[in-house]
Amino acid sequence: MIRVAVTGAAGRMGKLIVKNVIEDEELELSQAFDVREIGKDAGELAGCGKVGVKVEHSSELNSKLDADVLVDFTNADAAVENICIASSKGVKLVVGTTGFTDEHWKKIEECCKVPAVISPNFSVGVNIFWELIKIAAKLLKGYDLEVVEMHHRFKKDAPSGTALKAVEILKDVTGKSKVVTGREGICPRKDEIGVFAIRGGDVIGEHTVFFIGMGERVEITHRAWSRQAFASGAIKAIKWISSIDKAGIYGMKDVLGL
Repeated sequence: MIRVAVTGAAGRMGKLIVKNVIEDEELELSQAFDVREIGKDAGELAGCGKVGVKVEHSSELNSKLDADVLVDFTNADAAVENICIASSKGVKLVVGTTGFTDEHWKKIEECCKVPAVISPNFSVGVNIFWELIKIAAKLLKGYDLEVVEMHHRFKKDAPSGTALKAVEILKDVTGKSKVVTGREGICPRKDEIGVFAIRGGDVIGEHTVFFIGMGERVEITHRAWSRQAFASGAIKAIKWISSIDKAGIYGMKDVLGL
């Protein structure tokens, strides 16, 4: 059995991860941490009934963490601290938190000395989406590139981590370096990649990359209508990373063998 600890266990994704871990015969929920719902049974919070694992305060992670894999879906500042704590204890990592800055990444790279899957999106479909836009960018040279993403009204970071990953792929393939996030006033299009974020309602996540030529356009879109798409990928990542011995930061591309 792979012993799994979850930080952010009382959040939307955290509760879903807890539920999936509990229902998987190869996994065991060993610990749950959050800054809310302290003392409550993590299984009950996830809608699975009592499992005997109470939510502990995140401030106790350093003193109490005891698991094979730590899954983190929190916020960027908290995730960096959690990554460093887990690494210091030899606990492997699966991190789905987004919104990391360059400074965050610098600290993560300095302190992460264990095998870790860190990805802005654990959906299998999104990872195929990234591969498809890579192929399209190679073939549709000279086309204008626009990235549009839509999420629920509660999402804090913009553009989304998935959209930023798409932009990085497009930059690598095309050599374009200029990125414009939104346009206003007089702003004729130049050799740039446009990125736009839409926020509203309860949209789980939608991403479209437009390849726009003269007289035609190609659109590659991924739509998620359930967070289960992300949870299923995270479970795959937990099982995969548990078998990896070489320390390093891996992505879902590695998990899926793409």
